[in-house]
Amino acid sequence: MKIAVLAETASGETRVAAIPETVKKFIALGAELAVEEGAGLAAAITDAEFAAAGAITGPRSAVLAGADIILSVSGPEAVTLAGAAPGAILVGALDSIRRGDAIQAYAAAGLQALSLEWMPRITRAQSMDVLSSQSNLAGYKAVIDGAAAYGRAFPMMMTAAGTISPARVFVMGVGVAGLQAIATARRLGAQVSATDVRSATREQIQSLGAKPVFVEDVAGIEGEGQGGYATETSAEYQRAQAELVSGHIAKQDIVITTALIPGKPAPRLISDTQIASMRPGSVLVDLAADAGGNVEGTVVGERVQKHGVTILGAVNLARSLPADASALFARNVYNFLSAFWDKELGGPVLPDDDEIVRGIRVTKDGVIVNERLLAARPTA
Repeated sequence: MKIAVLAETASGETRVAAIPETVKKFIALGAELAVEEGAGLAAAITDAEFAAAGAITGPRSAVLAGADIILSVSGPEAVTLAGAAPGAILVGALDSIRRGDAIQAYAAAGLQALSLEWMPRITRAQSMDVLSSQSNLAGYKAVIDGAAAYGRAFPMMMTAAGTISPARVFVMGVGVAGLQAIATARRLGAQVSATDVRSATREQIQSLGAKPVFVEDVAGIEGEGQGGYATETSAEYQRAQAELVSGHIAKQDIVITTALIPGKPAPRLISDTQIASMRPGSVLVDLAADAGGNVEGTVVGERVQKHGVTILGAVNLARSLPADASALFARNVYNFLSAFWDKELGGPVLPDDDEIVRGIRVTKDGVIVNERLLAARPTA
């Protein structure tokens, strides 16, 4: 069983889908590892380190020749995968809905594509969940970037020249990224509050020492989605939340928004009017920028000023921490493949009726097979 690890070609991608640690583990399972030259350089991993772990390094053509499994982070273009074995398994965070043409091309090429960002949120899949591992880093980096853009100190400081008040940080959306943002802001000494449409997050917010900010006594709340994800809320709840948030964010120094709904545009959480109510010098960090943005006026990947407030349109912040992001992603990939590895057959066996396989498999035998993707692209 030959596993190929590719250098990423997507713009701005710094991560790699394997690290020397996982190379050794795959070899221990009986696999042959081939890593494209320079694949790990952006993540501070040299070809020599991959070779020392037991991998063969070389150009893409040699790495792909006869490969049974192809590991990638962002998903390569199908035309660059010539030479792989018929029916090869492609594993990565393929962004299946937004890269519909690429998914169609994978099907046409006969690849079995597995989109790891659709890993089910179930107990046995926790160690395979790339969204969680990468969101953890994004939540941390959102606070660091917000602090860098904010022109004042985070913690309370008592000096002979007077006292500096702590920064006030408000986190909107308490998933994995939001929880890490809360924890990081607290470590830096900020006064932290947070909100979410899912009532179950109240205790999580309190457990991290932050103040929960929730709409109370409103009927029709539908924020609890399947698999731990948030879903859309009622119009009544949205109005009540807007009123509550308007009063709260006017007093905040840094606001971090993380709200995403899988397969849909990001919900609008902060309007231009609300931005205008914030104090000059305040900072908004929008982690949903590339899904449409939670903040009105967000520009993807840009830093803009509105009403004296800085808005950071954050894009895939895990890429800005490539060494750690690669290590976590690579372990997620290994944990997934090793869980299905058959030692007698010398490779993974992916049953059609397995919940994890059904969730992440997008193409097989020349066609798109994922129900969720077919629902989002009815003409695919």
